[in-house]
Amino acid sequence: MRFPSVVGPELAGVIDLPEDEVRGWGLFAHGFTLGKDSPAASRVCKQLAREGIGMLRFDNLGIGDSDGDWGDGSFTVKVQDTVRAAAFMAERGTPVDLLVGHSWGGAAALAAAREMPGLRALATIAAPVDPSHVERQYDSVLDRVLSEGSHEWFVGGRTLVLKRAFVEDVRKAHLRDRIGELNLPLLVAHSPTDSTVDIDNAAEIFQEARHPRSFISLEGADHLLTARGQAQRAAHIISAWADQYLDEPRP
Repeated sequence: MRFPSVVGPELAGVIDLPEDEVRGWGLFAHGFTLGKDSPAASRVCKQLAREGIGMLRFDNLGIGDSDGDWGDGSFTVKVQDTVRAAAFMAERGTPVDLLVGHSWGGAAALAAAREMPGLRALATIAAPVDPSHVERQYDSVLDRVLSEGSHEWFVGGRTLVLKRAFVEDVRKAHLRDRIGELNLPLLVAHSPTDSTVDIDNAAEIFQEARHPRSFISLEGADHLLTARGQAQRAAHIISAWADQYLDEPRP
């Protein structure tokens, strides 16, 4: 299925459907350049669907099967397209109960949640408290991007164009106030051995959030949840935690 990005091009998504009783509907925001078919996105969503929560996972601008140029995106666009995805789900009669974000997508989920009417619960996995954490991934080309306006960046086996506007937008994104203003149950999941986004980020997110808030340590998991069974375990934990909120009347 496809729906338009806030900047125009169509985004491609997949809904993992429960085979039996539907407990609720959810939306997954993938990591920085990962896409809907990355291990974290696909395995978490498929496991949640097996446990009765239908999940939409979609490719952000210029990623995977989505149209457009990745370089025309930004953190702001990612947040707005996450909100747009939730609106798409509502329009098809399956409004989003649960929002799950992995890595940079977790930061986007924290920023987008308050713009999703009816959302019941939010879970982050390995999320940074500061979206500009991603600068570590493109620091080798950062100076040229800022001086020249854009520069090619090779990542994940492909070449993307990183633009100055993207960098500046990320630097202006501040999450702490938004986390503190969340009026939602929040689950913060993070591995103590995450070498990409340190677990101190989880501690800061947890400290900024209001109750009800929960923290779960994903012992043994790597940042991308590629180790066997780790994504499914994270999904099972999220499913069990969210159960009490899925039965509540919709706000």
